[in-house]
Amino acid sequence: MAGFFRKLLPRRFRQEGMTIPVVRLHGVIMAGGSQFRPLLNLASVAPVLDKAFSMTDTPAVAISINSPGGSPVQSRLIYQRIRDLAEEKKKRVIIFVEDVAASGGYMIALAGDEIIADPTSIVGSIGVVSGGFGFPELLKKIGVERRVYTAGTNKAMLDPFQPEKEQDIEYLKGLQLEIHDIFISMVKARRGHLLADTPDIFSGLFWTGKRGQELGLVDSLGDMRGELKKRFGEKTQLQLVSASRGLFGRRLPGASVAGGIAEHVAASAISGLAEVAEERALWARFGL
Repeated sequence: MAGFFRKLLPRRFRQEGMTIPVVRLHGVIMAGGSQFRPLLNLASVAPVLDKAFSMTDTPAVAISINSPGGSPVQSRLIYQRIRDLAEEKKKRVIIFVEDVAASGGYMIALAGDEIIADPTSIVGSIGVVSGGFGFPELLKKIGVERRVYTAGTNKAMLDPFQPEKEQDIEYLKGLQLEIHDIFISMVKARRGHLLADTPDIFSGLFWTGKRGQELGLVDSLGDMRGELKKRFGEKTQLQLVSASRGLFGRRLPGASVAGGIAEHVAASAISGLAEVAEERALWARFGL
């Protein structure tokens, strides 16, 4: 129907060529977030994905990923939402890796029918990591006594204000192994027939996009604009799909990129220095 009405318009008002919706999933994957500190999670990206996959007269959705990872739960939920929409709307998903698609970022990339990376991008890091801080000695130095009362012997497990316990660490490692197994199963299910025969793939190592192609982690090398025009014609238009804006013009929850210096300062004040430092450490691990 849309195509019929388009033909009724004068030629100068017609949009020539195919239009491909583009979604940018950039940032650390973590529950929560705000307009001052946007994060990737299902709540923030679902409206944008729904809008992109609902566009008619287009055979595919292009998704740009730039993420060092984060929450395995949110990563898997985003992955699943993309696959559900792709099957429901009968659209092909083409993933483009920019700087990095590592750990949870790569888990989301697995939702693509194809993964295309820049040769200098970073991909992989198929593993699970938990990080935190411990402050028991600091409390002693400043004369603060930690008091914790629990019902349940393990309720205060991994309390950062108490010394580490070996049994707590072993329990955490067991959880990590379960999550790692799920991650490995996802990679094998989506790309098992393409993967190189090497155990390094699931060791947590990461590689350039070029090496990732050799290992079967990505399908080809290229950039979004060039690839989409090559596939759908030189007149192909790329339409960035973003979150709707509220009453006062502020962006409602949705996929977006971090803002300027002032927003980062506000985020630091709201979220706490430890949380911001952990987020920064995720990027720094990949030299970013």
